[in-house]
Amino acid sequence: MSSIFTKIINREIPAHIVAENDKFIAFLDVNPNAKGHTLCVPKQEINKIFDMGKEHYLELMAFAHDVAQALEKTVPCKRIGMAVVGLEVPHVHVHLIPLNEMKEMTFQHKVSLTQEEFKVLAEAIASNV
Repeated sequence: MSSIFTKIINREIPAHIVAENDKFIAFLDVNPNAKGHTLCVPKQEINKIFDMGKEHYLELMAFAHDVAQALEKTVPCKRIGMAVVGLEVPHVHVHLIPLNEMKEMTFQHKVSLTQEEFKVLAEAIASNV
C-alpha cells in the first residue's frame, strides 16, 4: 500500500508543494510545529533514511539545504531546525522547521493555519527556492 507521501507525489491527494525535482518533493506539513514547517521527501518510497544509498541520501540533504535556505528567506526565524524521525509515516522525510523557540522542535507544540495561509506561504517559499 502506498504511503500518504506517495499519494501526494502522485497527486492523488493535495499538498502545498514548495519545491520539486525528478527525485524529491517538498511540501508544507499539514500539522505544523511552526509556520513554514516543511517536509522534504524522496519520490522513491523508502521506509528508513539509512536504507537509502549514500548518493541518494546526500542528494536529499542537498535538496533539503536548498529548501531550508528558501524557508529562512521567507519565514522570520532564528534558524531552521532539521529532524528525521520517521515513525509516523513509513516513507523517508526530513522535517525543516523555522525555529524561534525550542518547543517548536518537540512535535508537541502545533500551530494552525487556514488553507489560504498555507497557499500564500507555499507560494512565497516556492518563489525563494
